[in-house]
Amino acid sequence: MFIESELLTLRKTELSDIDFICGLESEEENAKFIIPWSKKMHEKSLENTDILHLIVQDRNTKCPVGYIIVAGLENNNLSLELVRITIGDKGMGYGKESFRLIKDWAFMKHNANRLWLDVKVNNLRAFNLYKKQGFVVEGILRECLKSDEDFESLYIMSILKSEFEGSKYG
Repeated sequence: MFIESELLTLRKTELSDIDFICGLESEEENAKFIIPWSKKMHEKSLENTDILHLIVQDRNTKCPVGYIIVAGLENNNLSLELVRITIGDKGMGYGKESFRLIKDWAFMKHNANRLWLDVKVNNLRAFNLYKKQGFVVEGILRECLKSDEDFESLYIMSILKSEFEGSKYG
């Protein structure tokens, strides 16, 4: 499976990509905003028919710049969860373009009705990107994650197919 734009290619993750993904997750700038998966968990997800695990790569250089995990491919309610989008090279437009591509795939190719995600309330960079991409805050899971010293809260955000089709976010 390939999804392409002038800037990026999204392709299915292979076993040989897992070290890159785990390295990206362990970078301090990323680790504080996500719940990293183990190498084994990423490997198992590649075999799960309910999960789409994608590598984001620069179309010209073919170098990986991030990854995306989408769950709910078998959801009868046509609701997909954007489990994770992690981009290594910040400020290059890769995140914004990855969102455009994955939303287009979710609503136009997979025919989802809803795409949702959660984001830590202190991850303002991601939160603002999601809002610009048309995601709406549905609620807050208050202090649902235990960190080393405290508890963290998550925003639940979503975009519906009707919002995607009827707006500038498509």
